Amino acid sequence: MRNRYNDSPAAEALPNDQGFFGPYGGAFVPEALNGVLQEILDAYRTCRRDPEFQKELASLYAHYVGRPTPIYHAKKLSSQAGGAQIFLKREDLNHTGAHKINHCIGEALVARYMGKKKLIAETGAGQHGVALATAAALTGLECDIYMGSVDVEKEHPNVLRMEILGARVISVDRGTKTLKDAVDAAFEAYLEDPNTQMYAIGSVVGPHPFPMMVRDFQAVVGREAKEQMLQLTGRLPDAVTACIGGGSNAIGLFQEFLSEPSVAIYGVEPAGKSFKTGEHAATLTYGTPGKIHGFSCYLLQDESGNPLPVHSIASGLDYPGVGPQHSYLKDSGRVSYRTINDRQAVDAFYELSRTEGIIPALESAHAAAFAMQLAGSMPKDAAVLVNLSGRGDKDIDYIAANYHRE
Repeated sequence: MRNRYNDSPAAEALPNDQGFFGPYGGAFVPEALNGVLQEILDAYRTCRRDPEFQKELASLYAHYVGRPTPIYHAKKLSSQAGGAQIFLKREDLNHTGAHKINHCIGEALVARYMGKKKLIAETGAGQHGVALATAAALTGLECDIYMGSVDVEKEHPNVLRMEILGARVISVDRGTKTLKDAVDAAFEAYLEDPNTQMYAIGSVVGPHPFPMMVRDFQAVVGREAKEQMLQLTGRLPDAVTACIGGGSNAIGLFQEFLSEPSVAIYGVEPAGKSFKTGEHAATLTYGTPGKIHGFSCYLLQDESGNPLPVHSIASGLDYPGVGPQHSYLKDSGRVSYRTINDRQAVDAFYELSRTEGIIPALESAHAAAFAMQLAGSMPKDAAVLVNLSGRGDKDIDYIAANYHRE
């Protein structure tokens, strides 16, 4: 496996110097933040060129996170789907239980290099919060995590994990009390003191350089997966798929395959309860170009450009915007974006649990549900690779209370 976290040509093509992926991205922030963001960009560029930084990151990935994560051939799930062979990239086996640790450690190392004292962030499902609290403990930094009060109740095990790790969890009670409101609150707190704090954004969203920086740290997933599939099967997968909220786990997998025309790429958005306003979070499917949280992207918005309320059974997917690179990839046609609703995700949650003994995060269950649909339409010698982005420990109380099955 290659040690460098960003050494593929495709990773260098976008964004441009202003942080745009075509018309999406950029940095639409108060003037006071321009200098701060430039400081972060300069520090990141210095770190990524520094052999010692790369060596430390690679060592932590290998000996702390547990990389490379394996790829598992889900034979029984494949049989149930009745078509192509389904393979799982097991990001759920990372330390802290999800892909989020990949970029959290990277961001924490950059913050430490910059001399910051505190990491500040939002979280939805809590996986980013747990990963960042872990990275903060590892690097000796303070940590504040903003979380919607609905998600605090829904994802209580992750709240306890963050607090045990030494983070301060701040419940956000305004608006829909979910991820978008947590982001708003975290940005406001960051604006109060951007000098001693660093906002460690939890996905490939936000103003430049965060969509690029988070993507680059997550690209390790796709690089590993490409080499592993070649070793396991002797060829590239016919299709790769991952769930989409902000889109970090997806772009981490997709990045290495974008330049491979034989590989079909699918992002899976949450269709929620229905396609009525406020009952889904299918941003790329039903959104239009707009601005949110300092960047431009596809956005579920009203006629005045204000973000609409959204819903997903998976707390990590209920965001009205999406990463700017995903917006660009939708327009380019290179990635196809599909939807899975709450019920289909729960069905896949149980199917994967009971056929393979793997309890997935509800976010990941969206990708698994779509993979089963896709596999069923493909020949048996084809291969579908799913990014199993997280494990379902955080979701079991919620599932048991609302969707219990004997």
